Amino acid sequence: MEQRAHFITLSTPDLDAARAFYRDGLGWRPLLDVPGEIIFFQVAPGTVLGLFAADKFVADMEGTPADGRLGGLTLSHNVDSPDAVDVTVRRMVEAGARTVKSPQRAAFGGYHGHVADPNGLVWEICHNPAWRVDADGRVHLGLVDDA
Repeated sequence: MEQRAHFITLSTPDLDAARAFYRDGLGWRPLLDVPGEIIFFQVAPGTVLGLFAADKFVADMEGTPADGRLGGLTLSHNVDSPDAVDVTVRRMVEAGARTVKSPQRAAFGGYHGHVADPNGLVWEICHNPAWRVDADGRVHLGLVDDA
C-alpha cells in the first residue's frame, strides 16, 4: 500500500451544524454536498475531508451507534505567522467554534491554539517556522530553533 491517504472522513453528529460552520461561517466550498448524508471539502492537493452524518456513518460501517463516536483526533492547519494564528482562531470562534486552548507559545517552539467546531472536532491552528512543504509536496517537520 502506498503511504498516502486521499480522504479523511469523520463521523459528524450534526451535519447541518458542520455545513453552517465550514461552508457558511468559514467560506469553504464543498466538492460535493449530499444533504442529510455527507459533505466533502478538498483540504490539500489530492486530499479530501469528509464530514459524514453519524447515523449514515454507522450504517455504512454496519456497526452500532458507539462506532460513530469521534475521539482522540485533532486536525492541524498551519499558517505563516503567530498573528495569523490569532486571526484564524478568532475567525473560527466568530463562525461558531469554541476555544479549547487559547493561542500561545508551543512546547516545540512555535505558536498555536486549539478550537472545536460545533460538533467537537478539534483543530490546531499552528505557526511552526520549521515546517514546510516542497514544490513536490514533501513535508519537512522540525523543532523551532530558538538560538
